[in-house]
Amino acid sequence: MNLKNVEKHEKNMVTITVEVGKDEFEPAIEKAYRKQVKQLKVPGFRPGHAPRKVIEGMYGIGVFFDEAMNIAFPAAYQAALAEAKLEPVDHPSVEVTDVDAEGFTFKATFANYPEVKLGEYKGLSAVKPSAVVSDEDVDKRLEQMRERNARLVSVEREAQNGDTAVIDFEGKKDGVPFDGGKGENYPLELGSGSFIPGFEEQVVGMKVDEEKDINVTFPEDYQAEDLAGQEVVFTVKLHEVKEKEMPALDDEFAKDVSEFDTLEELKADLRKKEEESREASAQKTFESNLMEQVAANMECDVPEAMVENQARRVVDDYKMQVQSQGMSFADYLRMTGVKEADLIESAKEPALRQIRNSLALEAIIKEEAIEISQEEIDAEYQKMADEYSIDLEEIKKYLRIPDLEDQLKREKALKVVVDSAVAKDAE
Repeated sequence: MNLKNVEKHEKNMVTITVEVGKDEFEPAIEKAYRKQVKQLKVPGFRPGHAPRKVIEGMYGIGVFFDEAMNIAFPAAYQAALAEAKLEPVDHPSVEVTDVDAEGFTFKATFANYPEVKLGEYKGLSAVKPSAVVSDEDVDKRLEQMRERNARLVSVEREAQNGDTAVIDFEGKKDGVPFDGGKGENYPLELGSGSFIPGFEEQVVGMKVDEEKDINVTFPEDYQAEDLAGQEVVFTVKLHEVKEKEMPALDDEFAKDVSEFDTLEELKADLRKKEEESREASAQKTFESNLMEQVAANMECDVPEAMVENQARRVVDDYKMQVQSQGMSFADYLRMTGVKEADLIESAKEPALRQIRNSLALEAIIKEEAIEISQEEIDAEYQKMADEYSIDLEEIKKYLRIPDLEDQLKREKALKVVVDSAVAKDAE
């Protein structure tokens, strides 16, 4: 292999010209011959037994060149990259410019891993949101706990907002029932907004055993196209009205819903957990704000191929989320009217931010000469095993040492930025 030329273009695009000589090409031709000889028919020879020179004389000297180039290319390409100290971020576009029995020459064009010139990354300042928890915040958490532990009790009165109405319903469009428009003994929480706009409001005021027709119009963006924007009539019968019976906020409530004996102890625990949660969230926001500055301060021309690849990974992750909820991604796209290409395009901006932040951390690791000891790796493995109650050896199977080492280096790089920064209060 002879690396003849390296030409650098804008956006970290690179073209290399590589010459593959006879010493490398001839063994590749021989391999191509042995691979293809059984498919070639040669009079006077059994399939697979015709000599190479006979086949070349019959079909031409270049009969095996294409396959031989495919065989020789990977090793020559990798060797050229190593010599030029290049790191492609996508598959190359390859052009063969010359080929004969003595060898071949090719040009490979690709996006190269970008160089980073760091700007300021120490002594920065950024907003850190407040983590203060007020009495009202604690009261809201308590109210949520009361809601979760409320009982539904049947009452003999008209249905009101906040009640659960047990109903039968059947919807018709132009007098004809439609799919999905019927239910029996359905518990509908009035005011929840879980039914078509205008439906729940018309159930309010109904009495037990009352039956009435409810007129509603489906939203224009309703997923079932044949009903979108259409006027329909629901015949509704009310069987039962249930209201929430909220538990009293006292020591007995605390004992029922927690491990604490008094309401004051429960409040103190809620406050502590809320403070910890807000502090963790505030710290994440602070770190993110700092890294946005570090990324903005550095000089780096990110190749479009890197952004495209990262955007696709973002969409692939989203696909898995959708599928984990029991829906195929194809169905999701049909329901939302969105195209996958549109999702990838919309993911490019956040993908670029992720890439720039990642490149900034890599540059800091290099600038600060950050290293990870074996003791630190062992300690992190043990910490994860304890945290997730998984056997230590199992953790090591799923998380390789190079991946863990990279993770720890990035954490140290981020710490360099954060420890030297000043937090500002949000206005």
